[in-house]
Amino acid sequence: MGPRVVLFLTVFIHLVGFGLLLPLLPYYAETYGATGVAVGLLNTSYSLMQFLFSPLWGRVSDRIGRRPVIIGSLIATALSYVVFGLATSLPVLFASRIFAGIAGGVIPTTQAYVADTTTPAGRTKGMGLIGAAFGLGFIFGPALGAATATRFPPSPRRPSP
Repeated sequence: MGPRVVLFLTVFIHLVGFGLLLPLLPYYAETYGATGVAVGLLNTSYSLMQFLFSPLWGRVSDRIGRRPVIIGSLIATALSYVVFGLATSLPVLFASRIFAGIAGGVIPTTQAYVADTTTPAGRTKGMGLIGAAFGLGFIFGPALGAATATRFPPSPRRPSP
């Protein structure tokens, strides 16, 4: 399996994970008494942190290499999903989503890897592959989350009295 296939699958799985939570967030947030604004902020917190920290991940991956940043980002993101699943309050949900956004170095780092390893003539094809993985992950993630939520409704842990 070539590096492009690995990068494609990495981005795809990363975006499936991100999208999987989108239909579930309102259930969890409602359990903890969140308003509509809080649910919107919960969704926004991930993207805002990813926007702010992407340049940092680019610099770090320039210094230590692309692979360690991608692997570290995937591990940190997986940990954030565990925290999300075990959350017992709205602040913990926020912390989980913020941490996932901070750890979201997969996309910019895979793009940098493609830019580094392709010729100018092949760069468009490589970036297109990453874009396709992004799009497909963003399609399948919410679909899987919605299917899961309707078949097995989430039952977040209620706060202890």
